[in-house]
Amino acid sequence: MTNIWASLIRLFSSFLTWGVIIHILLGYFLDPYHPARQFTARLFEPLLNPIRQFLPQSGMLDFSPLVLIILVQLIEFMLLGLLFA
Repeated sequence: MTNIWASLIRLFSSFLTWGVIIHILLGYFLDPYHPARQFTARLFEPLLNPIRQFLPQSGMLDFSPLVLIILVQLIEFMLLGLLFA
């Protein structure tokens, strides 16, 4: 039973990580009104906006996706540690 939960946690973590990466890449290559970009924005901007409020402005660089990916990986590590403890 724990293997199922571990697989689900890893799957969800991978989905979030790759989703954020795809959201970033679409932001570079697609028009803001493209349906694919709007879809990823609806999914991931609510997760990125609270992080942006806490990070200081660093010019044109946005570090919130990197922080989100690190947080997702940290939460995955903690959940798997609790599951197998």
